[in-house]
Amino acid sequence: MPKKTVKQKQMNILGIETSCDETSVALLQLRIKNSKLRIGSGERTRVKESVAVPEYSVSIKKHFIATQIPIHARYGGVVPEVAARTHVAELVSLLNKTIKIKNQKSKIKKVDFDAVAVTRGPGLATALRVGLEGAKTLAWYYDKPLIPINHLEGHLASAWLVPGNRKHWKYPILFLLVSGGHSELVLMRDFGKYKILGRTRDDAAGEAFDKTAKLLGLEYPGGPKLSRLAMQGNPLAFDLPRPMLHDPSLDMSFSGLKTAVRVLLEKLKKDKQVYKIEDVCASIEAAIVDVLVFKTVKAALKFKPKAVAVVGGVSANALLRSELKLAVRESCPGARFLSPAKGLHTDNGAMIAAAGLWQMISRRKIKDWKKLDAEPDLDL
Repeated sequence: MPKKTVKQKQMNILGIETSCDETSVALLQLRIKNSKLRIGSGERTRVKESVAVPEYSVSIKKHFIATQIPIHARYGGVVPEVAARTHVAELVSLLNKTIKIKNQKSKIKKVDFDAVAVTRGPGLATALRVGLEGAKTLAWYYDKPLIPINHLEGHLASAWLVPGNRKHWKYPILFLLVSGGHSELVLMRDFGKYKILGRTRDDAAGEAFDKTAKLLGLEYPGGPKLSRLAMQGNPLAFDLPRPMLHDPSLDMSFSGLKTAVRVLLEKLKKDKQVYKIEDVCASIEAAIVDVLVFKTVKAALKFKPKAVAVVGGVSANALLRSELKLAVRESCPGARFLSPAKGLHTDNGAMIAAAGLWQMISRRKIKDWKKLDAEPDLDL
């Protein structure tokens, strides 16, 4: 019997991320077998109908991230206008490294990407608009579809970029999304189908790390520095509160912890007590991680997900990943534990490109790029 031929389609998605203080551009390649996918071109070409993707492989062909940390460290935090101006120069530089133009001398304009995915929000308005305007220009000039991406959905997609995770990608999936601006528990039932189960009522977990680090005199960004010092400290040295730990909801709160740390430091200074900064850091980290793990396990026990994932900048915290993985294994033995690969925890273009792919798989309508604008307060 002759072998059955397998039809295979290949497409590349360009991802652009400029929501805060990191400029990132990535080229993601998708290979699809036995499937059609909505990839059409821009406004001058009709978009093709799509169906579900039964077999696919994803690879990151190019990925660049330009951080602005050294710039904003001088100010002790992100300055929106400075971030936007820096994004302009960085975006042009990264696009030049990422995009390959074909047949440049001919009248036909060809590039090595089939669609452009760009962060629309949430984030800093001025920073978001840099990426959006760059993406609009590419969509217009090369006649490609432009896919506006919710930055939070991008973080969810960061875990999907790990091949091992995709093998066990079964719904529902419970996500703990923790970053400098967001702390949310999200239940994902399919691409584009999300339910917010709980969120912070004030400061986000990443914000709590950074603000308490600032109280300790650590340079911006203080969160990662606090975590490194915590590795050498005693987490039981100081009894810090775990806000809303026993609240019946799945919501969180971290502003009270910040206040407790400030009061503690003032008391230690007033009483002239000798203490190790490593112990304070370890106690702060333990308090934040305890709340995040407790709330996530509580949600998992209630909604019975097939997998539990932690994503966002704070997911790079080693203690959070290890404690949550252990808690999931003990409390929800049937659930897989998922997390992004190294380098994909913080804001990046690869996750934006992956979220663009999700939109095409779920057949969400692509809006007219001319009407797109930044949405700084966009929710999932």
